[in-house]
Amino acid sequence: MLNRTKFKHSTRDFVYDTLRESIMDLELPPGTAISEKEVAEELEVSRTPVREAFLRLTEDELLTVLPQRGSFVALIDLDHVEEARFLREQAEVGIIRLACEVFSEKHLEQLEQNLKEQKKARDENDENTLFVLDREFHRLLAEGTDKQRVWKVIQRMDTHSMRLRKLSMALKFNWEKLVDQHEAMVEAIKEKNQEKAEELIREHLALLIYDQKALRENYPDYFS
Repeated sequence: MLNRTKFKHSTRDFVYDTLRESIMDLELPPGTAISEKEVAEELEVSRTPVREAFLRLTEDELLTVLPQRGSFVALIDLDHVEEARFLREQAEVGIIRLACEVFSEKHLEQLEQNLKEQKKARDENDENTLFVLDREFHRLLAEGTDKQRVWKVIQRMDTHSMRLRKLSMALKFNWEKLVDQHEAMVEAIKEKNQEKAEELIREHLALLIYDQKALRENYPDYFS
């Protein structure tokens, strides 16, 4: 069931954001058939904004249109995942090195609060909260270094990787290592140790590489 209450703006954006969020949250899993008519009926909107949303999602590589068959949620493309990981690594290495130079006490406190909540989510086996907090941790790094636009670019490119991380969270892969690495990053920033911070972010972003084989075995129908 699509969530109709998350977004409160134009009908066109509402439909797009609702569908996109449902795809990213795996509420609409990879390979799911999806029709304009059914979405329009469920969201109680006309076909026009749904058609526009489908076009945007196709451009985002989150929908695949197959002639004579219909529209489907795009399967996870591991080449896409690797390109996004490469982009994130290049950008986030620069961000965390800069954080070691310019991070304020306020932003350090925000990271530490986020880390505290991560540990709580981990201990309570709350995968959804941990997934959100993981993203928020990296967003805070970008915000604290005044690189919010870079973060937005990463988010646009990171759609296939994000779904892979969601699956990884569900299977509880590397939860301890993920939180421990975040904690070590905070310490490196406090110590202004750029080399250590860079080493940690590279190791951190490589975690998903090691998860891929197991994820494909557990969810073979989700991958292209």
